[in-house]
Amino acid sequence: MKELVEVIAKALVENPDEVVVTEKTDGRHVTVELKVASSDMGKVIGRQGRIARAIRTVVKAASTKDDIYVDVDIVE
Repeated sequence: MKELVEVIAKALVENPDEVVVTEKTDGRHVTVELKVASSDMGKVIGRQGRIARAIRTVVKAASTKDDIYVDVDIVE
């Protein structure tokens, strides 16, 4: 899931070299943390959180194949 979030985020931002994605696994629960440059934060979140919600939806759909629960956190 880390790679999927990284590809999506790098396509959205102006500074793709500053995208950092970390993944923490706890059993069947995976937390993916996405960090981007502060100037790109609005592009990743989108108006009223639409882009962030779309990223979470895509990751959730991809995670059902592996029968795991994935939570995507966007951090500063």
